[in-house]
Amino acid sequence: MSLPHAILGFLNVMPMTGYDLKTQAFDRSVAHFWPAVQPQIYRDLARLEAAGHVRSETEVQRGKPNRRVYHITPAGRTELDRWLRTSPAVPGHREPFLIQLFFGAGLANSELTALLQAQRAGHQARLDALQAVTIPPPAPADVRRQTLTRLTLDLGLHLERAYLNWLDDALRTVAALDPAPAPAPMTDTDA
Repeated sequence: MSLPHAILGFLNVMPMTGYDLKTQAFDRSVAHFWPAVQPQIYRDLARLEAAGHVRSETEVQRGKPNRRVYHITPAGRTELDRWLRTSPAVPGHREPFLIQLFFGAGLANSELTALLQAQRAGHQARLDALQAVTIPPPAPADVRRQTLTRLTLDLGLHLERAYLNWLDDALRTVAALDPAPAPAPMTDTDA
């Protein structure tokens, strides 16, 4: 998935500023599976506007800075529709922590346990945040959209629970390991 298509999706629901896209759209709905940073949103808005997929207008406000509001164009809707009908490849999975664990045989069990516990705390915090998300009952015209929103939230909840279960198993496994061997001392030939 690309950030520009997510932006088009949000602008297809309603016009927004770049700030609103970040704080009202991404942060309050899809951040658990597609986070966005403000500078990238503005860069992609500029690219989308140059491509004719969005247009902007300046909204003058009294006593406040002017706002630049973005609207999806017919060409943007066509691009969004094309993208929605294209099946994406299954993404690769990169997990820096798993690289640490994979090569962590020289670490003491206490060090491995600390790494696992830090990961567990982070995933528990994510799960807590996802469990705090409330999806209001849908209006009759919004049942379809709310159902799809619920499905994306459900996957986030399942993934975090699965990760926590795996971390609990990993903590038990590491606790049962023999201690790590002491690292071999460096010699002059190693330098």
